[in-house]
Amino acid sequence: MSEAAGMIEVYGLATAFAAADAGCKAANVTLETFDKNKPGNADDMPVPLIVMVKFRGGVSDVEAALAAAKAKAESLAGVVTVHKIARPEEGTGKMLRLNAFDK
Repeated sequence: MSEAAGMIEVYGLATAFAAADAGCKAANVTLETFDKNKPGNADDMPVPLIVMVKFRGGVSDVEAALAAAKAKAESLAGVVTVHKIARPEEGTGKMLRLNAFDK
């Protein structure tokens, strides 16, 4: 059985680090590599970069990590979206490991 996956997209890299820290302190989770996206309307956004923080662990731990990460991110630059996958399919799990920071 695969671990649950939790994803939270936030505005900015500093917010991503703070959210990841809060999530990891709140629950027994591990982090996947961050991912980034600079949308076409970046100039209209509060911060011109969206970063996805990805947690892995048991379902209840991922839920707790996402809740803590969301609360922290909302107190900073803000949250774009939050999503949990309780049992990612193998191919989905592989895609979660991809990132655009090294491109």
